[in-house]
Amino acid sequence: MTQTLLFACDLSEENRAAYARAIRLAHEGGARLDVIHVLDPYLPRRVLHDLEEAVVADMQAMLTDIREDYALPEPRTLLQTVAGATYAEIIREAHDREVDMIVLGAHRKRGQPDLVAGTTLARVLRSAPCPVLSVSQPANRDWQDILVPVDFSLGSRHVLRETLKRFPEARLTLLHAWDIPGERELGSDKEYARWRDREVERLRYQLERETEELMRELDSVPDLELVLEQGDPLEVLLTRLRRQPPDLLALGSRGQLGRHSHITEALLSEPHCDIMLCRAW
Repeated sequence: MTQTLLFACDLSEENRAAYARAIRLAHEGGARLDVIHVLDPYLPRRVLHDLEEAVVADMQAMLTDIREDYALPEPRTLLQTVAGATYAEIIREAHDREVDMIVLGAHRKRGQPDLVAGTTLARVLRSAPCPVLSVSQPANRDWQDILVPVDFSLGSRHVLRETLKRFPEARLTLLHAWDIPGERELGSDKEYARWRDREVERLRYQLERETEELMRELDSVPDLELVLEQGDPLEVLLTRLRRQPPDLLALGSRGQLGRHSHITEALLSEPHCDIMLCRAW
């Protein structure tokens, strides 16, 4: 169970959805909510001192306002300011506080994946020691349907475990995109078709076995649906998100966030739902 949530608040109107979700998660999980705002370290010391009080007051006012909007009791809360580079301070605070999850607002430059890599969100995702939530949807939307892309790797196994642990009551859809070689050239050949069908059954069996192994490690067994679709992983995932957007997408870094994968960039620049991203451990 999550014990401490870290929310990075920038006091913008666009940040309200993420703030509301952080409050709700903290309340429902019985966690402490640590809210931080990162200040420019190059401001004069006297200005910083006066600004700290004003920012904390604004964070408290926004907290009260959001709680009233969503009829939520106030969780255990700590409001603070820190000074430094925004992404670096968020990562440092997450380490120092040993938080279980970081909550951030969604990337604002929608439809522009080439601008994602240098954002605070992308930089935090690269180095965060815990799962990171990128929130774009209203907090009154329940996370009942969760989509988890899986590829049988250690990273996707970890994401599935984190999802099952944190959201045991949700309905999970496990999506595996597969691309069988020779489909375009041999798709009409009967022998190839039989081989392809065997491959699909093998993949399904492997996915079911992986899931069953995880179920034995957990106390509760949620409602699961296994989906296999042929095609490029990014295209399959984006098509699924457009046609049947889940409440939450649980995604693994696949060890690529050091270079920031094009899949992650595309999803962050055009969010169809809230996203939880976990590192590969």
